[in-house]
Parts: sequence; C-alpha cells; structure tokens
Amino acid sequence: MGEAERGDSAPRVTVAFYCANGHETRPSFAEEPGMAIPQTWDCPRCGLPAGQDKDNPPTAPRAEPYKTHLAYVKERRSDAEGAVILDEALGTLRGRGLIR
Repeated sequence: MGEAERGDSAPRVTVAFYCANGHETRPSFAEEPGMAIPQTWDCPRCGLPAGQDKDNPPTAPRAEPYKTHLAYVKERRSDAEGAVILDEALGTLRGRGLIR
C-alpha cells in the first residue's frame, strides 16, 4: 500500500520526553491547529512520568498505602458517631427479632 491507497499522512511533530531515570522517548504527534502536546508522558522503559525538560524531569508519584473500607469510614466518622450508628443498627435487628 502506498500514499494513493491510504491518503496523505498528517504532518507530524516529534517531541522528546525525559524521565527521572534518564530515559528519553520521542513520540510523534499530529501537527494540527488547537492540538496540545501533553506536558508529561509515561516512560515506556520504566513507567515513570517523563517531561520535556531534560534537566528537571518530573518526580515519581508518591504511592499511597492501601486503606481498608474501615479506615475510610473511620476518617469520616468519630467514635461517638460510630457508636450511635451501631446502636441504631442493633436496635433495628433486635426489633425484628434477629438478635437478642
């Protein structure tokens, strides 16, 4: 297949991105009006974010530790609020005869 079958290819611009590990990647983007080049790009070698400034690449994102559902609930509710909710739920179950 040649240009006649596929049509003309869009004009391209190649941009260099650099990660904190010193890797360089050069993806190409279509050169269209209003088309923005991304500020960061994921490095295909190590997965870190890469930026266009070779001397000041973006830092790796901070990994948040895994939180359980209970940890998120404790962030939103105080112990007193939790006790009130528990008492209401136990009262409902006792009213239905499901617990004593």
